[in-house]
Amino acid sequence: MFSQKRVFEIIEKGQADDHASRYCDLFLFSLIVLNLLAVCLETIDSLYAQYRTVFTLIELISVSIFSIEYALRIWSCAAAPDGKHKGAAAKRIGYIFSFTGIIDLLAILPSIIPLLLGGVDLRWLRILRLMRLLKFSHYSSALEDLISAVRHESRSFAATLYLLVLALLISSSLIYVAEQDVQPEHFGSIPQAMWWTVVTLTTVGYGDIVPHTVAGKFIATLTALMGVCVVALLTGIVATGFTNQVAMRRHQLEAEISSALSDGVITSDEREKIDDLRQRLNITEEDALAIIGYLQRKNDQK
Repeated sequence: MFSQKRVFEIIEKGQADDHASRYCDLFLFSLIVLNLLAVCLETIDSLYAQYRTVFTLIELISVSIFSIEYALRIWSCAAAPDGKHKGAAAKRIGYIFSFTGIIDLLAILPSIIPLLLGGVDLRWLRILRLMRLLKFSHYSSALEDLISAVRHESRSFAATLYLLVLALLISSSLIYVAEQDVQPEHFGSIPQAMWWTVVTLTTVGYGDIVPHTVAGKFIATLTALMGVCVVALLTGIVATGFTNQVAMRRHQLEAEISSALSDGVITSDEREKIDDLRQRLNITEEDALAIIGYLQRKNDQK
């Protein structure tokens, strides 16, 4: 019988030397991919009619496994190394309302809802099953890093969005004045003109609507240039946020390792604490060893 701690280690992202955890990751990863393929292929009516039993079987097996996984995560998260001063109940509630906990619940809800509520549009439920794609968050922190980067750069992000809205309203108003008489079907009002402005500002440029007047073309040129600037600003903010997130994580780990090396030796307890922090920060074991080696050499030179 596996202990809570061992179950937690197995269903969490596996380490290179933990074969059981690695196999569990590979199995769940493959199951998620299989589900995504099944959801996409089910939308082909002829294919769904021919292999309906297969699709149904895949769904039943998948939702059963995902439900067991969800229950095991709730049960075993009490043994999570983080939050050592929290009780088991607090850790479980923390997981349930965490980003990954909500995603794990959403992965099984589309299959449970028809049992609770009759007459639900199954087409929507099929699409909702694509939420299982987000279960990859257990193995990659990319989505959480993006959200965290935007949150930390919220003031810069808000300022850029303000410029985008300002450009949208000004450009829509000007193009409406310039083109309303020539193309009333496209620029008959400011809200109508906003579609063209959004497409131009985001540099998509479908070409389905283009200005005909000289003034309209001049406004279009300025709008396109503003769009390039705004997109560049947003890209720079997100890129900077990502870079800062990686740097902050590395600094946290370096601080913990420096503290452990203050007496010149890393004890087994300190190493376990460092490894727990490394896992929470999603830093690879190779990077952690490189940091330890660098700080040890630095201490030796003093």
